[in-house]
Amino acid sequence: MISVRFHDPGLPPYSCVVVGRRRRVLDLPLIAWLTVVWVLLWGNLSVVNVVGGALVAVVVCLVFPLPLVNIGLRLHPLGIARLAVRLVWEMYTAGLKVSHQMLDNRPFLAAVLAVPLRCRGDLMLTATAVAVSNIPDGSVVEVHRAQATLFVHVLEADDPRTPERTRQAVWRMEELVVRAFGDRDEIARVREAPPRPEGAR
Repeated sequence: MISVRFHDPGLPPYSCVVVGRRRRVLDLPLIAWLTVVWVLLWGNLSVVNVVGGALVAVVVCLVFPLPLVNIGLRLHPLGIARLAVRLVWEMYTAGLKVSHQMLDNRPFLAAVLAVPLRCRGDLMLTATAVAVSNIPDGSVVEVHRAQATLFVHVLEADDPRTPERTRQAVWRMEELVVRAFGDRDEIARVREAPPRPEGAR
């Protein structure tokens, strides 16, 4: 027999216990985050992808249970909605821009740009890196964890406006991610001016 229990004082917030042959804990914020990652990996926001991602996340959590830890994930509904709208817009504009570049015969000068972030936590660093991959022209090629820096591959590097435009886009995405899933300290950090890399104006 399988039963589900909520509001267990021994559980982290937003969690439930599935009791069957073995006791399993479903951490709802973790399931929500795995669903977001699933949708981002498929690159298509649809009802089928969201439901499928949620089911896959539940199965993964049941088959491969994690120890009870506080991963520091907070859910801010308004922030999540803003992040979702921004990601959909970025996916749309990325498709248009890539199509334009394919039809353009001129060569594009590529470069790798270092963008330091304000939040140094693993969760926010990973979430920002995944989200930034949806920015037009931007794909994260490396993450420097110790310095909380993303290395982003960009095209049109011969345009002097490209480095600053890319940094601003990454910092905007970091702020949206933190306002969707971060704690109070992280939200306070993204209110500060972003760190300038060495040599940047």
